[in-house]
Amino acid sequence: MSPVTLETLGLSSRSETPDGPWLALVGLGEDGRAGLSPEALAALDEAEIVFGGERHIALIGTVPGEARTWPQPFRNALPAILAERGRKVCVLATSDPFHYGIGAGLTKAIPAQEMRIIPQISSFAMACTRMRWPQEECALVSLHGRTLYRIVPHLQPGARILALSWDETTPRAVAELMSARGLGASRIIVMEALGGPQERVRETRADAFAFDDIVPLNMIAVDVAAGRDSRILPLAPGLDEDWFAHDGQITKSEIRAITLSALAPRGGELLWDVGAGSGSVGIEWCQRHVRNKAVAFEAKPERAHRIARNKVELGGLSVEVVGEAPAGFAGRPAPDAVFIGGGLTVEGVFEGAWAALKPGGRLVANVVTIEGEAKLATLHAEHGGSLRRISIDRLAPVGNKHGWRPAMPVTQWRVEKP
Repeated sequence: MSPVTLETLGLSSRSETPDGPWLALVGLGEDGRAGLSPEALAALDEAEIVFGGERHIALIGTVPGEARTWPQPFRNALPAILAERGRKVCVLATSDPFHYGIGAGLTKAIPAQEMRIIPQISSFAMACTRMRWPQEECALVSLHGRTLYRIVPHLQPGARILALSWDETTPRAVAELMSARGLGASRIIVMEALGGPQERVRETRADAFAFDDIVPLNMIAVDVAAGRDSRILPLAPGLDEDWFAHDGQITKSEIRAITLSALAPRGGELLWDVGAGSGSVGIEWCQRHVRNKAVAFEAKPERAHRIARNKVELGGLSVEVVGEAPAGFAGRPAPDAVFIGGGLTVEGVFEGAWAALKPGGRLVANVVTIEGEAKLATLHAEHGGSLRRISIDRLAPVGNKHGWRPAMPVTQWRVEKP
């Protein structure tokens, strides 16, 4: 879906630009008008139209201009706001509009010189003052409109987490998730209506959570207490296979760690994971940086379903699951890196991936068959790069004794596109 901008609505951002900002973006706290600065109050009083959610409009009360509530999701409101360009418009946001707020969406559609920003202290900052926690030492996460599992990577021993809730059910769901992962001794602090006259802060253990009268607008503070049996997501690449739902078609942990090293992920990059199986490589690619994304190409529906499950349970990661390669390549954004873990010998797979790969991008292919090695030898002769064979032996019973049982060796090719 194309972003909504002045141009997509047939409005110019050049010759007809109004003199000075026509839109004021005002951060609003739970104390409503009482917490607004003189500048913010003036923006409200001068506005011909005031846009906001139902809660925002209720907090500010009567305004001289026309008050309009926006539909959900917020992107549906952008055309209505942009259509009023040139008039005095005020848009109400919750606290700091640029901290998990609507500011980012507006600035993609409206030139900076046409918008005035009047923020308030963010809910995260208020929560830190209530907890006496330095904000730079906290993990900040939003669960509003997002999967609960986004909190999983932050559940580390001794971690302090501040999470925006989706609604009144979120605190209990977080407590149950943590208890199931052996983190029941952790403190959970539920902070409701921060900064307003109805503010309330309550604390309990995760495994003793019993609050049942929580208001929808709340934030959770979590002080993680981990034991030796707690299920903590490791930070190193090469997660044990037990972390993934799979049918045996999975890049083994040691090979995966080496493969991730060869792919060399950097922040904000896109990976194509071809022949994804369980999706383990694409998932771990996304775990390396919060802005990383992956497209997993997997033809078998049952495996595609497992990838979808794995990407959620391991952190709500940005992994898009599509059909088989190379047919699924068409129309996809160009990748920064490609991993071919299956299907290298299928006609058109390498050629399509190589053509799509950005200049300077990395391609890594793993094979275990003679036919796959023959293909790699041909590609290496044509494109260069490096080849290596990786062998892993694991201890296994031999009668009443033990010996080394070798896994199938993996031949790996890595190449950078000129």
